[in-house]
Amino acid sequence: MQKTDFIKAVAEKAGVSQKETKLVVDSALDVITEALARGEKVTLTGFGTFEVRSRRAREGVNPQTRDKIHIPETKTPGFSASSTLKDAVKG
Repeated sequence: MQKTDFIKAVAEKAGVSQKETKLVVDSALDVITEALARGEKVTLTGFGTFEVRSRRAREGVNPQTRDKIHIPETKTPGFSASSTLKDAVKG
């Protein structure tokens, strides 16, 4: 499902226009993004938790030259599904 399909489905379920739904969905995603950028965790009860995870620095290999390279520590967004969501997906 693409974002436009998601917006259309939410608009139909909520009984509001797609334009209003797009504004709300975009705003919600912006709030989540801004919170993660500040290093905060976002928990949506019954759905899951968005958080920033750290990947430690490591050594890698350039596949073209076979030279060893240093890959620095990075921060990446992560998502952990709630047990409610996991149970819903299991069917």
